[in-house]
Amino acid sequence: MQIVKIIVVFLTQAVCLSGTARSLGYDIAVSAEDSITTDSISAQLIRNDSIMSADLASDSATIAQSIITDSVKQKKAKRDWATWRPNPKRALWLALVLPGAGQIYNRKYWKLPIVYGGFVGCIYAARWNGQMYDDYSQAYMDIMDDNPETQSYNQFLHLGSTITDANKERYVNLFKRRKDYYRKYRDLSIFALIGVYALSVIDAYVDASLSEFDISEDLSLKIEPSVINDRSSTNPVKSTSVGVNCSLNF
Repeated sequence: MQIVKIIVVFLTQAVCLSGTARSLGYDIAVSAEDSITTDSISAQLIRNDSIMSADLASDSATIAQSIITDSVKQKKAKRDWATWRPNPKRALWLALVLPGAGQIYNRKYWKLPIVYGGFVGCIYAARWNGQMYDDYSQAYMDIMDDNPETQSYNQFLHLGSTITDANKERYVNLFKRRKDYYRKYRDLSIFALIGVYALSVIDAYVDASLSEFDISEDLSLKIEPSVINDRSSTNPVKSTSVGVNCSLNF
């Protein structure tokens, strides 16, 4: 009996040791497998990052090349002035801001002397009439105040002429008429200046708008016989007549 117990205890310990060794081997294998899996994942991630970096570098190079190509094309591409059409709104605003700029934008350079000539003429007329108005206004006030020290009106008298009580009334009326005359033309010159400015703006806008107006190159006159029905009678023989039809293509 004692021998049987010893054998049973020995077998039990052997089984336990076998299980322990098996479990240790399994743990070592799992650890090794985990280590291999982690290393492979890390290697795969590094490989993916390298591929993504290469792709990004390739995309950046492609984008840069396309930008350079577009810029070169834009520099090489020249505007075709034969088919270019001005924008009416832009021409309007340019003419409002700077007189004559609308005509320059529309490429109608021959209109610039007309526009600026009108401005210069109106400004000169307004300035000259204004100066004459001031001089005659001062002369009129001096002759009316009876002050012997204020005699600016003498510059308008002929050589050797003087103002006396006999002819004073005539000179008073003369200075008054001339004062009113130059004041009227000074104001008209200012209105003409405003009119030239308005016409330059309208011309720039209308010219830009009509740039897209289709004008056919076929300018011809066609003449052909035609039957004319004036519907004056129910009888078609009496209400119809033979005539000539003229048509103009433009």
